Amino acid sequence: MHSISAGKSVGLALGGGVARGLAHIGVLAALEESEIPIDCVTGTSMGAIVGAAYCAGIEVSELMEIASNARWSNICTLTWPHQGLLSFKKMEDWIIKTIGDVDVRDLEIPFAAVATDIETGEKFVLGEGPAAKIVRISCSVPGIVEPVEYKGRLLCDGGVSDNVPDSAARQLGAEYVIGVDVFVPVYRSYLGPLGVTMAAVETLVQNAGGGAKNSDCTIIPDLVGQSYIRFSKYKDLIQAGWQATREMIPTIYEDLAEPAKTV
Repeated sequence: MHSISAGKSVGLALGGGVARGLAHIGVLAALEESEIPIDCVTGTSMGAIVGAAYCAGIEVSELMEIASNARWSNICTLTWPHQGLLSFKKMEDWIIKTIGDVDVRDLEIPFAAVATDIETGEKFVLGEGPAAKIVRISCSVPGIVEPVEYKGRLLCDGGVSDNVPDSAARQLGAEYVIGVDVFVPVYRSYLGPLGVTMAAVETLVQNAGGGAKNSDCTIIPDLVGQSYIRFSKYKDLIQAGWQATREMIPTIYEDLAEPAKTV
């Protein structure tokens, strides 16, 4: 498999997008079918969940099975609205049950999740520590999910500071980065002022940290009309990720056939 990359290490940067992030499973399926090697993975929010599970050795077929059973009740509970409306402590427990109580550094494939310091706005790349807690932190949407105190900081969703963590993949050693953007803005005119606000917020999140502009290849699944909260559409989401990736395979093959650049 690694002969395809002609010596280039390949990193996969999986963006945030709540339920839309299930499209990442289709991306992984298409890359595996095409024998594209994945040497490291970084993820934000849902991208961190899928990425950590994959790096822990969970097969794509099993990820699809997990997606079919995804429910909000499995990962969150209501909390006293001091710093958020929901708690993702239940998500942390679910991740431990799924991949084990492991340190990020012990995953089979190098992995890191991105988080944001809600007090300073700084981006943090979390490449060591308990995988379940780190993924939970990366998923904690500010204002909705309570942030997590970790190493003296109050951390929340990485999508605030870097929604497609391609630079983090380069920090892990990737020479060629495939970025996956599932947060494509859509203007919903039928919603009036709310539609304008939603499109603006989506644009801000999509471009946080530069978006996928620093990726060598960007995969953008066709998710127009897809909800951010409905896990029941997992088949459509996975298919969209698979289809968008298949369309980019010739480009990836061509890029990886070129000799690696020397610094």
